Amino acid sequence: MKIVVGLSGGVDSSVAAYLLQKQGHEVVALFMRNWNDASVTLEDECPWIEDSNDALMVAQKLGIPYQVIDMSELYKEKIVDYMFDEYKMGRTPNPDVLCNREVKFDVFMKTALSLGAEKVATGHYAQVNSTFDENGKEIFHLLAGADNNKDQSYFLCQLSQDQLSKSLFPIGGLTKPEVREIAREMDLVTADKKDSQGLCFIGKVSLPIFLQQQLEPKEGEIVEIFKDFGDFHQEIPAFLSKLEELQFLSKKIKYEKSDGKVIGKHQGAHYFTIGQSKGLGIGGHAESCFIISRDMETNTIFVGEGKNFPGLFRKALKIENSEVHWVRDDLRLQNGESMKVQARIRYRQTLEEATLYQFEEGFYIEFENPQSAIAEGQFAAWYLDDELVGSGVIA
Repeated sequence: MKIVVGLSGGVDSSVAAYLLQKQGHEVVALFMRNWNDASVTLEDECPWIEDSNDALMVAQKLGIPYQVIDMSELYKEKIVDYMFDEYKMGRTPNPDVLCNREVKFDVFMKTALSLGAEKVATGHYAQVNSTFDENGKEIFHLLAGADNNKDQSYFLCQLSQDQLSKSLFPIGGLTKPEVREIAREMDLVTADKKDSQGLCFIGKVSLPIFLQQQLEPKEGEIVEIFKDFGDFHQEIPAFLSKLEELQFLSKKIKYEKSDGKVIGKHQGAHYFTIGQSKGLGIGGHAESCFIISRDMETNTIFVGEGKNFPGLFRKALKIENSEVHWVRDDLRLQNGESMKVQARIRYRQTLEEATLYQFEEGFYIEFENPQSAIAEGQFAAWYLDDELVGSGVIA
């Protein structure tokens, strides 16, 4: 089988290429040149050139064809602009999820298939397999990676059945130490290379510095809300329907300046996200202060003291129907239906017991336990056992 591997210059994709070659496949390496702004990189070297050189050395070591494709303009249009637009609106984007949906498993995959490949492989810590339903239709299952510390299924939560049908994740059944050991045994240049900690499309950058260079500063006030705030102590009303209850549980509190006390200044609400505590420059508290809300119209940040501050928590969230995506379309809920699942609202969060509800008015996730720092614009993903079956953008 001819397989194109997205060789990124890291150890994971390098070992993925080696394993496929070992299995007897015809392997071709494609390196994506992403959008890059040299003014915001943390180190002097140009990260994409360094990564490209490492990928080339791996391809030469394995004796496989190597090609670079320039996708920088596409990244700028599909990912970078989306990211800035989201931050301007006071939402918290996840560029890595969009990168996989819009670039790696869309344009990149189509390019690979046009070169005669039957499948596209990446170095993601996830797994895919398939079964057949009673009508003989093949159904593809997106499974968590075997390494709990590295599972990246969340970043693939927007993929479709068609995309999964053409995808391979050769290292999904391995742990990171096992992957590094294979790379050392093969004497690959990437064996001990550090994992990239940067954004998917830029590399080694500081997000705060990056945002400050791209979005105009705008001074505003930081207002502290206290634990005796009235809305935190209101009685739960009697509900006439489950929908009414979910609307109540998922509703965000609208804070006013008069509800608390001004304790500082900031340079732009769009630089921050819900649940953030670093970079606020607030002192004089026994515990750190966390952002509980942002008012983009007045450019005001509202904070509360302590990681258990009541304003950080909500028991439910809403997803607009247009933003609901089922990886397993055969499991899609109809109006009035519900489903017990496990869900997460950010990468690396432990899976939490939850129930999905589908209504004509919208889609809701109700958690068994209240969740901290639910940020609009992020992706919620839901699982049945270790299979990721759907996701959506938090409203």
